[in-house]
Amino acid sequence: MKIHPTAIIAPDAELAEGVEIGPYTVIGPDVHIGKNTIISPHVVIEAHTDIGEGCRIFQFASIGVQPQDLKFRGEATRVVIGNYNTIREFVTIHRATVSDIGVTIMGDHNLIMAYCHIAHNCKLGHHIIMVNAANLAGHIHVEDYAIIGGLTGIHQFTRIGAHCIIGGASAIPKDVAPYLLVAGNRAKTHGLNLIGLKRRGFKEDTIRALKEAYRLIFRSSLLLHTALEKVRNEVEDCPEVRHFVEFIEQSKRGICR
Repeated sequence: MKIHPTAIIAPDAELAEGVEIGPYTVIGPDVHIGKNTIISPHVVIEAHTDIGEGCRIFQFASIGVQPQDLKFRGEATRVVIGNYNTIREFVTIHRATVSDIGVTIMGDHNLIMAYCHIAHNCKLGHHIIMVNAANLAGHIHVEDYAIIGGLTGIHQFTRIGAHCIIGGASAIPKDVAPYLLVAGNRAKTHGLNLIGLKRRGFKEDTIRALKEAYRLIFRSSLLLHTALEKVRNEVEDCPEVRHFVEFIEQSKRGICR
């Protein structure tokens, strides 16, 4: 391990083989850092934080800080970060409260650009990109391969669907269904994320089915429950269309339309 002599590391922190800690970084108690993770200078990782293998955390990031929630009473909740994530300058990731899932959690291979904020009880999947100064309020769930544009604010308890893309400087008060392109304040849908779907290797048949499902749900004059039923009965059945329909059916806040 390469640990700079000015770094401050709690005695019970666990650092795996190949971890690098830069100057003036502070590692708190009950912190676990996986193999080959590199932590730059002036990073603060507070108590009750797990970070996986092969991550890169840039200078001035702050992880595991107490949540900005008035209900928090000092409970030993956690931040859990997976493998091969890149966390850029001045990112803040807060510990959870005991409500909801009771943890702030991030999967693998995510890119969190500078000045982003991930609040308490958020759950992020894999291969997500948050562009500079995107902000997640508490209790937000983000599915795999979502892209959140810079300077975007997302309301608490909102869900962001897989493979969607949110345009920069958007305000997201409701759930964003999978595979969509949304933008604006307040955000509206602008069709499927076709470029993203093609880049991810979606088959033409699948994209065609998603287009028809999108047309019926978002561009027809049908009531939502009627449109969803019509998609089930008339659109080619595939896992992506089923996920699209089920995500909308399970929405509690409503969907950006």
